[in-house]
Amino acid sequence: MTRRTDWSERPGAPREPRGAVDPSPGHATAPDGHGGRDLHDPAAEEPGRGVRRRGRPRGRHDSGFPSPSRAGQGEPPRDPAERARAICLRLLTGAPRTRRQLADALRQQDVPEEVAQEVLTRFEEVGLVNDGAFADAWVESRHHARGLARRALARELRTKGVDPAVIDGAVAQLDPAQEEATARALVARKLPGTRGLPHDKRLRRLAGMLARKGYAEGLALRVVREALRADADDGREAEEWEPGHGAYELPEP
Repeated sequence: MTRRTDWSERPGAPREPRGAVDPSPGHATAPDGHGGRDLHDPAAEEPGRGVRRRGRPRGRHDSGFPSPSRAGQGEPPRDPAERARAICLRLLTGAPRTRRQLADALRQQDVPEEVAQEVLTRFEEVGLVNDGAFADAWVESRHHARGLARRALARELRTKGVDPAVIDGAVAQLDPAQEEATARALVARKLPGTRGLPHDKRLRRLAGMLARKGYAEGLALRVVREALRADADDGREAEEWEPGHGAYELPEP
């Protein structure tokens, strides 16, 4: 059998260098060991990153579509009603809100007014927004946790946009006896820290504390005077002091 001999295997025949590419003008030939990469292609290799495949953008699959893990992230719903519902649900997940609070949030997000009102009305119908329940829970929580009186609680609910009639019904659950008992407990807690101070300073500190929490002037002065009278360190001075002498006036809450 006759063996065909490639011309390149003949002695003295020129050999093509390894890794050779098209030697046309403007196309550089990679030296041996570079795997035939085009040295004029700036995307062929990035320092510290190795070889980058051409024709395959980063962050995409072979299909050319964005990665499912990134698609749609951070994009709000296009429908205004759907976007309003998403905003309200996100806010209500953190804490209960009044209708006015949600309406203000939707207005800041440029939700059309008619769309916002329609969504909020639907939320009220299904019980997700209930200003009456919000006011009742607010009064109970803030009175027991902070010792706030009815006047301070009503002021806070007004700032949250609760209807005045709803506020009246919520603060009415605090009867005068319970409010006075809370005031006495607050004074008893602060009283030891005022011992050693002059009488008028003790009076200002304790009565001012009650005034800031919304207690009426008459109740605050009476509770503080009785507490000072019962205290062994200041009993005599408490008897001598009478309201209306100009020694002290309660600050406005």
